[in-house]
Amino acid sequence: MITSKIIANGILRSLVIVTTTLLLLYFIYQIQTVIIYIIIAIIFSLIANPVIEFLRRRLKFNNTLAVISTLILFVLLLIGLVSLFVPLITSQGNNLSLLDTNAVQSRLINLYGQLNIYLDKHNIDIEKVLKQADLTSKLKFNYLTNFFNSVIGTISSFGIGLVSVFFISFFILKDKVQFIVGVKKIFPDNHEDKIINSLGKIRNLLTRYFIGLIIQLTIICILYLIVLLIFGVENAFVIAFLCAILNIIPYVGHLIGSVLAGILTMLSNINNDFQSVTLPTTIYVMIGFFAVQLIDNNLASPIIFSKSVNSHPLEIFLVILIVGILFGIVGMIIAVPLYTILKVVGKEFFPDFKIVKALTRDI
Repeated sequence: MITSKIIANGILRSLVIVTTTLLLLYFIYQIQTVIIYIIIAIIFSLIANPVIEFLRRRLKFNNTLAVISTLILFVLLLIGLVSLFVPLITSQGNNLSLLDTNAVQSRLINLYGQLNIYLDKHNIDIEKVLKQADLTSKLKFNYLTNFFNSVIGTISSFGIGLVSVFFISFFILKDKVQFIVGVKKIFPDNHEDKIINSLGKIRNLLTRYFIGLIIQLTIICILYLIVLLIFGVENAFVIAFLCAILNIIPYVGHLIGSVLAGILTMLSNINNDFQSVTLPTTIYVMIGFFAVQLIDNNLASPIIFSKSVNSHPLEIFLVILIVGILFGIVGMIIAVPLYTILKVVGKEFFPDFKIVKALTRDI
């Protein structure tokens, strides 16, 4: 017989479960940055593991030395990539005095004057348009200073995240045996084969994904470089490389790279005639970048995001969109590798679930 005491206990138990679940979700939300660091570290460890195994087996390094050497190799590679940006940063910084608000204002006024002359020739009264829109009262050049402060803050956060990822990765790689043993203890002994199979499939799929991604970025960089060289843009290689790297951000990276290329093209031609040189060159570069995007979107990206990880393009798009909303740009970058890991784990441990069967039928 159900009594009021049993009902009250059931309600109380339900409230405790709901409250605990909400607190847990809130806690996960608060430490989402740490969770992202751990996920990136695990993915990085899977990528770095073949290099470590090569150093151990072929060069006879002990495990710790192999891990340290591999991390140093990746750090040097990262430094090499960053050093490519120094000519661009130095050149643009010296020529445009980006940290000097007055200098920026002067150059923008110069650009505005050239634009005004160009529009006057086409019977467009820019002064009247701006006055009606009341934009001049809203335009404050100290926004530029705030923008660069925000950029510096972002770079600082990136540095902290990078150090954290490398630190976590070091111990995952160094103590991977203990790490695997610890994971096995969480699961029953009869799941050991599933764990080993999962790790093998994950390593294989992620290797295919990142190799394909490198090929994609290389092709995009070459095409961007050709466009920039055709129109004589300064620092063409660095701009092309930077815009190609931005394509790591799915769907949004293309747009950011094109806008960046257009701005840098316009600024590099600031001392030339606006109508005959600056504007046409910028438009041609933007059109060229748009053509490259069409090639990538219709040829490279479907192969990378679909064939390499055996997922449908719409499936990948929705995953990137959802993870991007939850975790921002960093989430968009790690969405495909993370989703791949979850699919493999789901297929090994929950093969009878209908949704898992539908999503993992090609794995």
